[in-house]
Amino acid sequence: MNRTEFIITTAIILFVAFSMGWFANWLVHRFTRVRQSDVADLDRMSQELHEAEETRDQAITYLQQREAELSNQLAQTEAELAAAMDGLRAARQDAEELRQHLNG
Repeated sequence: MNRTEFIITTAIILFVAFSMGWFANWLVHRFTRVRQSDVADLDRMSQELHEAEETRDQAITYLQQREAELSNQLAQTEAELAAAMDGLRAARQDAEELRQHLNG
């Protein structure tokens, strides 16, 4: 193989390698290209997710406040019930003492 044949063979090999690299690059970009509509869909979905998270946080806050209110009402009702039971117990004792005093 003389010098000219070697140069031509090397040039052909380099051209084929360049062509294969260019084709591979074109294929990669062709299959990984993101369409503008996909980007718009992703933006819309991220906005909806953000709004849903805000709504969830508001709902959690509302439920926590409502739970605290109901716990306070329950504690007040239990305190009133205990006071009413104590008053009823005292009234029963007074009634029993009056009965014993009247019968005795």
